[in-house]
Amino acid sequence: MLFDELPTPCYVVDESLLEKNLMILNGVMERTDSKIILAQKAFSMSTLYPLIGEYLSGTASSGLYEARLGHEEMGKENHVFSPAYRDDEIDEIISYCDHIIFNSFSQIEKFKDKVLQAGKKVGLRINPECSTQEGHAIYDPCSPGSRFGVTIEHFRPALLDGVSGLHFHTLCEQNSDDLETTLNAIEEKFGPYLSQMGWINFGGGHHITKENYDIPLLEKCIKRMQTKYDLEVYLEPGEAIALNAGYLVTTVLDTLQNGMEIAILDTSATCHMPDVLEMPYRPPLLGSGEVNEKPYSYRLGGQTCLAGDTIGDYSFDQPLKSGDRLVFGDMAIYTMVKNTTFNGMPLPAIAVKDKAGDYRIVREFGYEDFKTRLA
Repeated sequence: MLFDELPTPCYVVDESLLEKNLMILNGVMERTDSKIILAQKAFSMSTLYPLIGEYLSGTASSGLYEARLGHEEMGKENHVFSPAYRDDEIDEIISYCDHIIFNSFSQIEKFKDKVLQAGKKVGLRINPECSTQEGHAIYDPCSPGSRFGVTIEHFRPALLDGVSGLHFHTLCEQNSDDLETTLNAIEEKFGPYLSQMGWINFGGGHHITKENYDIPLLEKCIKRMQTKYDLEVYLEPGEAIALNAGYLVTTVLDTLQNGMEIAILDTSATCHMPDVLEMPYRPPLLGSGEVNEKPYSYRLGGQTCLAGDTIGDYSFDQPLKSGDRLVFGDMAIYTMVKNTTFNGMPLPAIAVKDKAGDYRIVREFGYEDFKTRLA
């Protein structure tokens, strides 16, 4: 299939670009003898799990369905963390996962014996109370009142029997200097317990495949935990796996004017790229510029009834017209996994561009996907 033959809207994941990221991550693993696993909350396109499994050590899950997906489709190491586990799901989760990470000592007391009897590993998430983010409290696990991880004030060393590892997750799209800062806080607060453990999980949020990421410092941080405490080190990035490896193809449906030029697309920020509204951020758009940078500026919006369903303001070399195709970049991560059918919006098709440059559709959606989602 050719690019022009793709239906719109359509997500496209480029295998060559994905593999480029995987090679960078695999290089970190090889040089440090650490393990990197895919955080499925950011990217769970199982069609590409065989390729990802060639380079990474396994998957990280946030609950039962992701745990099952990682187990069935990747079949390598499978870790799970949830703020709390359901009684009617925990046995199945244990059957799929190698590391079951708990968010509290009360959950450890409740479920630890089940995990150990199954021959699996028990982990505990800690909260170093070390915020390194600016302006995105919604993505800061160390923000005041966070529900993630045990703080040192509530740490109960007497209940560590059977716990073989500690987990923390404090970053979001950040560099390794923030990881180093976090490790300093962890050593200061939890240092006495690190030598009692067999492994540590650095969580996600590491922008390892971004162009300016300091990989040598990351590797120094990994080796620091290995050398000083004899710990096996895991990282579970999500965004870094498919960063800049996918895009969203959309079509202009109409243009209008209301104090500025406006274009209506067959995609939607709220349905198909929700982080545009949540972060917020302005996604890259192929061939466009900032407002007034190029001769023709437009506000791009979706078809839904939400007044704020706008993607951003862009400029172009030529006026937009009905039928024009636009390509938004960096649309593989956190987009497909967060899609909704709000307002009856169809879900975008999903395609892969293979290493030979050919496109193939791997999934299309229709009315039944909308109808059967609700009774």
